[in-house]
Amino acid sequence: MKFKPETYRIPDERMKPFIDSEEIWGYINSTKPTKEKVRQVIAKAMDKQRLNLEDTATLVNTTDPELIEEILQGARTLKEKVYGNRIVLFAPLYIGNKCTNNCKYCGFRSSNKEAVRKTLSDDEIVKEVEALEENGQKRLILVYGEHQNYSPEYIAHTVKLVYGVKKNNGEIRRVNINAAPLDIEGFKTVKESGIGTYQVFQETYDPVAYESYHPSGKKRDYEWRLTSLDRAQEAGLDDVGIGALFGLYDWRFEVLSLIRHTNHLEACYNVGPHTISFPRIKSAASLDITDKHFVSDEDFVKLVAILRLAVPYTGLILTAREPANIRRQVIQFGVSQIDGGTKIELGSYSHTENDKQNLNREQFTINDNRSLSEIIDELIENDYIPSFCTACYRLGRTGEHFMEFSVPGFIKRYCTPNALMTLTEYLVDYGTLEQKEKGYKLIEKNLNQLNGHQDAEEVRRRIDKIIAGERDLYF
Repeated sequence: MKFKPETYRIPDERMKPFIDSEEIWGYINSTKPTKEKVRQVIAKAMDKQRLNLEDTATLVNTTDPELIEEILQGARTLKEKVYGNRIVLFAPLYIGNKCTNNCKYCGFRSSNKEAVRKTLSDDEIVKEVEALEENGQKRLILVYGEHQNYSPEYIAHTVKLVYGVKKNNGEIRRVNINAAPLDIEGFKTVKESGIGTYQVFQETYDPVAYESYHPSGKKRDYEWRLTSLDRAQEAGLDDVGIGALFGLYDWRFEVLSLIRHTNHLEACYNVGPHTISFPRIKSAASLDITDKHFVSDEDFVKLVAILRLAVPYTGLILTAREPANIRRQVIQFGVSQIDGGTKIELGSYSHTENDKQNLNREQFTINDNRSLSEIIDELIENDYIPSFCTACYRLGRTGEHFMEFSVPGFIKRYCTPNALMTLTEYLVDYGTLEQKEKGYKLIEKNLNQLNGHQDAEEVRRRIDKIIAGERDLYF
């Protein structure tokens, strides 16, 4: 199926815009954060209740350093309660950078004549996946520009292709998608290929700002993009991810809009987004924006903590757009997923530093260039469990079912044991001697902390089976 410019926008009365800029600014401008109110909101979040717009505005408007510290510590504690000490790892794989949009903040923009346009061939995709598997990756997000070549059928084809690549003990067990909004039939086609999460970021939720950043292309249609994940839900694809590109508009507005989007999906479909992403705008080829709305490091840490308090059971994704020192700081306040060993130039995973091929096809600048192994080293040293677990998605614990499972005890019963087993796989197949020594100590420590939620001896037996050569064991 190829998009036709005159027909791609099909009106659907079920799809109504749900962002009211005046309403959101009304909350921001009228909410006064007293100490009592801020602490009430934090307590509400600690009880794992979704925050409403007024609650979120209270935290957003807080400037008292003492209260901001309480927000941060609340987010840290809540993250530990809901997610334990796991950090899920993934890598992005850019499939093609052809694009008909002219977004002012993106290196893929159609007016960027210096961009080398490329779509990976099937053979090139296989080589990229093999290179990723050789580093230990198990979870990928495939990224596509918005172009008629990247139809739902093509996306589904590449997903099946990726799942079919096996290199030694390597395999990709979960493929997520970051691509253009689709119609309901298009989402059905992609869903049938076995994807995990489908991400569509609104970039900015303010309609006026949105129009200014998107002068041409299909992406100019604010409402079509805003309601895209409603169509995904209608198609039966209940595992979706939302996000905003911070730096395009006032960060306070974007935070409240993300909460509004979350609450909208829950109200209409009984399930919120599986993930929220919050990339900060960085330099890119042919960048055409000012720094008026760029977000400081201090505010960035604060907004991540607020998102964690506002949406306790939603995964928060921190990308390699951020430098290592910021990732190190922010990860403790609510982040549950990060990418590692990231390369965003098309074809770059399978090429060495000595290759002379022009790989200047990146969408933006990566600021954390560490390898997956280096990131895993640091996570282990800081007492985090690096996880490649995909059990919930493969057992149907997604969407509304995931919300039902996300209750006290779930982490220690399923997530922690599965994380420990995937870490064992990584250590056996790809870990250095030093990593193995540190990693097995961390595994043993966490086995001793299961506290009866899971049969620790059964977990040990499965870990022994993995060391002996079995793979892909999970609860």
